[in-house]
Amino acid sequence: MIAVLHTWGQTLTHHPHLHCVVPGGGLSLDDAGWIAAGKKFFLPVKVLSRLFRRLFLTALSNAFEQAQLSFHGQLAELNQPPRFSALLAQARSKEWVVYAKRPFGGPAQVLNYLGRYTHRVAISNHRLVKLEDGQVTFRWKDYRDGRQKLLTLSAEEFLRRFLLHVLPDGFVRIRHYGLLSPRRRSERLAHCRRLLSSQPEAIQLPPTSSQPNVSAPYKRCQSCGQGRMRLIEIIEPGRLAQLQTVENAQPP
Repeated sequence: MIAVLHTWGQTLTHHPHLHCVVPGGGLSLDDAGWIAAGKKFFLPVKVLSRLFRRLFLTALSNAFEQAQLSFHGQLAELNQPPRFSALLAQARSKEWVVYAKRPFGGPAQVLNYLGRYTHRVAISNHRLVKLEDGQVTFRWKDYRDGRQKLLTLSAEEFLRRFLLHVLPDGFVRIRHYGLLSPRRRSERLAHCRRLLSSQPEAIQLPPTSSQPNVSAPYKRCQSCGQGRMRLIEIIEPGRLAQLQTVENAQPP
């Protein structure tokens, strides 16, 4: 599978989670054939929710016993073992919710969605509205009502939230497992394609009004002829001027 680490929410709060792409099948033990999974192959949702609850609370309890947790301010009372145990008991008594549903579109749409997060930072320039009097204002989307809203934070708090998403040493944003792990990946994928009688698709640039010749597949950079082209973002007409305005509004 491919696992992509995503750590931020719309307001830059710490919200670590993984986006994963998992194949619907795999090689047989002797590598001689491809074994396809059934339509309900992935996971039972209720079992997953209870398993995650147990593993999470067990890890939390172990961290507390090893003095790896500390609580301050309004949460200082949780430093007392009876109070912390009561909190765990309360969390254990609740049904945890795992949100799972069929993806929109198909595999291509899922990969396109996932590709937006692979090399992004927590907030892009076009969401920044203004910086004045030590306050930063930026746009965020409230998914509860689907509306764009403005949030103003002190510069210090804005930087604190932004730096929450700088990965510590030893962490990586993308990991590949199984058939997609770096070791023998090219060989194994080629073998899977032979078994499935399929060929890798050519990379297509999405159609836009500013790219008239979009029907031709592009695999290499047209300038140097060496690198592989990868679409990051399409800047719609008029958006470039908006981005430059926000950029120019930043203090030197």
